[in-house]
Amino acid sequence: MPLTTDQETAATITAARPYGYEAETNGTPAFIDQAKHPSWWSPDVAAPQVGDRLHTVVLDGSRTPPRLSALRKDIEIPRAPRSTG
Repeated sequence: MPLTTDQETAATITAARPYGYEAETNGTPAFIDQAKHPSWWSPDVAAPQVGDRLHTVVLDGSRTPPRLSALRKDIEIPRAPRSTG
């Protein structure tokens, strides 16, 4: 099933790279840039490890692989229009 921009999804980390994290969600490979995980912004948050499951939002479903974010602010952005509807 293709991922769509602004879709919330659970992602499992499959590999850590110096620039971010490879992940899989709904059977689809995806990518989380290091700056899109809370550990980049806070020394109190541990970096994700292979096998960790994260709540994410799809930032760009048209890219290969789709780009995800695990930042709370990114997850909340697409919720705002739906909740004020």
